[in-house]
Amino acid sequence: MTNNSKITTNAGSTVPHYQDSLTVGPRGPVLLEDFFLHEKMAQFNRERIPERIVHAKGTGAFGKFVVTGDITKYSRAKIFSEIGKETKMFARFSTVGGEKGSADAERDPRGFALKFYTEDGNWDLVGNNTPVFFIKDAKKFPDFIHTQKRDPHTNCKSPTAMWDFWSLNPESLHQVLILMSDRGTPRTFRNMHGFGSHTFTLINSSDEVVYVKFHYKTAQGIENFTNEESVKMKGEDPDHAQRDLVNAIANGDFPRYNVSIQVMTYEQAKNFRWNPFDITKTWPQQEYPLIEVGYFELNQIPANYFRDVEQAAFSPSNVIDGIGFSPDKMLQGRILSYPDAQRYRIGSNYQDLPVNACPFMVNNYHRDGAMKFTDNGGASPNYFPNSFDGNYEDPVYKTKPYQLESSTVAHFDRNENDDDHYTQPGILFDRVMNEQDRMNTISNIVGAMSGIEGSKRNEIIMRQLCHWFRASVPLGMGVAKGLGIDMQELQQHMPR
Repeated sequence: MTNNSKITTNAGSTVPHYQDSLTVGPRGPVLLEDFFLHEKMAQFNRERIPERIVHAKGTGAFGKFVVTGDITKYSRAKIFSEIGKETKMFARFSTVGGEKGSADAERDPRGFALKFYTEDGNWDLVGNNTPVFFIKDAKKFPDFIHTQKRDPHTNCKSPTAMWDFWSLNPESLHQVLILMSDRGTPRTFRNMHGFGSHTFTLINSSDEVVYVKFHYKTAQGIENFTNEESVKMKGEDPDHAQRDLVNAIANGDFPRYNVSIQVMTYEQAKNFRWNPFDITKTWPQQEYPLIEVGYFELNQIPANYFRDVEQAAFSPSNVIDGIGFSPDKMLQGRILSYPDAQRYRIGSNYQDLPVNACPFMVNNYHRDGAMKFTDNGGASPNYFPNSFDGNYEDPVYKTKPYQLESSTVAHFDRNENDDDHYTQPGILFDRVMNEQDRMNTISNIVGAMSGIEGSKRNEIIMRQLCHWFRASVPLGMGVAKGLGIDMQELQQHMPR
């Protein structure tokens, strides 16, 4: 909106009375013909677009990605083409389970979504601040999220539902252990690592393909709240992380994250102990070391939060030449569900919105739909092939297929190591965490599981305790002791 200019309707007509409705006489009823009253109220009634089902509470910033390491032997993506190359980008941080008005300090994973505006199209890398996730198959996602949202009867969050689901799905153990540690309450968005989480592919100029995982480590250092500190912050400033990011950038203290990759060949993938596409597992960095790629720096807060942060739309389906997908079941599900969610939330033409629009040429035959505010193709044909515009398909950009196990039967089975949900969480607790981390994690678990209620309380607790013991005996003992569980009773529930 400009300054010192006349106020108009959305159609550009001058508004003679912005605050006074048109009436029959000074005290009469309002006339139906006051069209600006209708426009103003209708616009107000529609100021809120549907809230994101997950990741509703978030903040974002623009910045730049800079290449510092040569990975052209792995990928021909132009974004990585030379040392020193800069690409404009946008990042959105969020909590996962809460509503838009929830507190930033909640015990919750943090969304870590990146959009890179490359000359080959927009590339979205949509992950979290943890390298793993609660479930490995997208078919479970609606059920999982229902347990994190409000109970349909009480309309309150339900620890019983959460722990019931987790105890019935031991694949969640790795992520739950991270969530229950102090990593579940990062101090700010600037003080946490990020991960692409899924397995993707990289394709080089010779059409050679490798599997890859993306990591981005904070240059500001890791800082977490203890449980007591996070509870205190929720009451003092529910928006503390939003405020922290805005203030840091405004003061010139630009957050920076160092980007690296792990690479796995097809042969290594065949021989990996676990399914390399299982998002509940990590690739050990001792075997697959981090390879430097570059860094990104966030240096510009959007001038309007709604325009850029609320309407930002990410999808793992947005890849570019040189980067591809993998058989990761969660990734495959997100390729479908993310664009579908954005079309529902902000319309079929959501990618025309400024924050989502590719700044380079977009050329296709998509037409019409609500809120189509580009030229909509003008007078050009809306079909292909045609005899007029000379557009063509470019086979150079054809995606090289990744190799799959030879099979002629569709199945839902898993191999024996797919159900190993305990080794990696055990390593995390016993070897990676220090003594204080272990004490805090046990305390956080005990506090969270103490909220389990109802007739199935003991059953859920015993089932979850069995998972903790399978991962780590000291972990199981600590939680059982904190919950006041009788050890003889527990032994009766332990698997033989």
